[in-house]
Amino acid sequence: MALRLYAFHNNPRQIERIARLLEDGGVVIIPTDTTYALACHALKERAVERVCKIRGISAREHPLSIVCYDLSAISEFAHITTPVFKLIKRNLPGAFTFLLPGKSTLPKVFHARPQHEVGIRMPDVPVLRELLERLQAPLLTLSLPAEDLDEEYRTSAELAEEAFGDRVDLVIDGGDGLNAHSTIVDCTGDEPEVVRQGMGELKL
Repeated sequence: MALRLYAFHNNPRQIERIARLLEDGGVVIIPTDTTYALACHALKERAVERVCKIRGISAREHPLSIVCYDLSAISEFAHITTPVFKLIKRNLPGAFTFLLPGKSTLPKVFHARPQHEVGIRMPDVPVLRELLERLQAPLLTLSLPAEDLDEEYRTSAELAEEAFGDRVDLVIDGGDGLNAHSTIVDCTGDEPEVVRQGMGELKL
């Protein structure tokens, strides 16, 4: 099932419906500032495990990422030094994933990896911010399964529903996505390191 949302002026009842679905452990497909992605309430461990199963990954082998509403939310779920905070503030919202040491405020599944790192995202997508503001919690996001499908299936809500709709509870149609990736910046060491160059150009 797909639900069309727009950048602004969405019906509050639709946002409320999605929030309640997520609070009940639902899994959705959402638009980001790049491709569409699987998402769930990041603090609902069973929902996180369900997303990992759909994606076909192990949390021990694959770092998990969350989408936060603002910088204060980031500091609630990840350890962040003053220099890294300033770096993130210069670059978010935007097409970046910052790898940071995760805090115990996240469910145990986020700490399966020995490094305990968590990816932090804050896409410049108004409808996501609207949902996060209502939810008052971060979203776990993972890219859609590849399954040898064309890239269009990750940039079109209609095609994403066609391919994955039977595995999720709702597809949120936010218009066409972009066939691109976020830039991943590892901030777990002494100096930030770009480990994957994507759409975002890091401002140091």
